[in-house]
Amino acid sequence: THTPQHTRRNTHAATHTRTPMVDTLRLYGSILGATGVAAGAFGAHALKGELEKRGSTGYWNTAVMYHLLHATAMLGLHAASKVSPTKGPYRMAGHLMMIGTTMFSGSLYAMALDVGPKYVMGPTTPVGGLFMIGGWIVLGIL
Repeated sequence: THTPQHTRRNTHAATHTRTPMVDTLRLYGSILGATGVAAGAFGAHALKGELEKRGSTGYWNTAVMYHLLHATAMLGLHAASKVSPTKGPYRMAGHLMMIGTTMFSGSLYAMALDVGPKYVMGPTTPVGGLFMIGGWIVLGIL
């Protein structure tokens, strides 16, 4: 029997599989990239006066730098995982970097704006840094 063209396309689409974690790494990188650029622009323009008044421009700039650096790293993990037969280490490195970047940069953003209790935000920064370092170490021992 002859199968209509639209049925063949639907059948092909239904059999096409994607590796969810590889897509997650790309999603992580894209989210970090977009929010990092937004945070950088926000800090350079809308929050500039407030950050200068508080003397916390350095916190903000450090947060943005690590935020964007790890967005780029995440996209690199995504690209490398697509050609690697072993996905696990890339997944682990990506998860560690995402958790670390969220904690590290997020706590610096909060401290720059004096949001949240310092006894929580202060220790969160180095813990986030340890997660990021852990991601790089996992990547290094692949």
